[in-house]
Amino acid sequence: MASSQRIGFIGVGMMGHGMAKNLVTKGFSVTVLGHRNRAPVEDLVKLGAKEGKNPADLARNCDIVFICVTGSPQVEETVYKKDGLLEGARDGLIVVDTSTSEPDTTLKIAADLKARGTTLVDAPLARTPKEAEEGRLNVMVGADPAVFAKIEPVLKAFAENIFHVGPLGAGHKLKLINNFLAMGQAALIAEAMAMAAKVGVDLDAFVKVVGAGGVNSGIFQMMAPPALKGDLATFKFGLSNGQKDLRYYTHMAESAGFPAFLGEMVHQIFVQASLAGFGDKFVPSLLEMQEKVNGVKIVRR
Repeated sequence: MASSQRIGFIGVGMMGHGMAKNLVTKGFSVTVLGHRNRAPVEDLVKLGAKEGKNPADLARNCDIVFICVTGSPQVEETVYKKDGLLEGARDGLIVVDTSTSEPDTTLKIAADLKARGTTLVDAPLARTPKEAEEGRLNVMVGADPAVFAKIEPVLKAFAENIFHVGPLGAGHKLKLINNFLAMGQAALIAEAMAMAAKVGVDLDAFVKVVGAGGVNSGIFQMMAPPALKGDLATFKFGLSNGQKDLRYYTHMAESAGFPAFLGEMVHQIFVQASLAGFGDKFVPSLLEMQEKVNGVKIVRR
């Protein structure tokens, strides 16, 4: 699978570690950047990765550089700071932003990198850190067809399903819509379970009925049955990240002149959950927020 392409990787956190690990173990030459948490970096170095000095160093010495950070502010810092990617950008370099970022920011960064001969691709991810470790992520790519052809063999190292969804920016737009659907379902499930508890419906019966019908979903199965076993970590997506993605979604809607009534409502539910103290937990902790607000018991402890 591997080629002679030199790969740089910035952001080896929960998702990035698995992605970089698959690149290394499948024979790619990979250079990673240091991280606040040294454990993933040291693990990757043991597997055969090299450690780089800074983003500019990676830009000068790699053919493709992946960014896997939280969102647009972190991507901008990686690009524009001293010794950032822009400082080392050069002809022929491809930068792949796998973060969930704001489309308008993506287009601005792309224009600045293009002036230095560097191409930006947006390739946000779906699925969880478990699939990242297994090399089974979903990736939605916004890129020119010729650029997509160059990076697709590299993406296959950590992705099971790769979708070329359109030109630059299309990946981030689609990811925000996809995450709105996911976070919206999570909010609905949390409220429905709270209502069931409030009016005395047996929650085991609720889960069985929903699981056998048309409203069943992957999100429901990751949230509801585990909660009845006391597990709120099956759906490993940070609630604060969900809040951020919904904020980006509502920004995109406003820029497009689109009245996102449901998007605004779901966003505020996530804001409420964060203010209630659950921002550092995973999305299923929306159930804990409902327990706190409505005085009910849902999660079995």
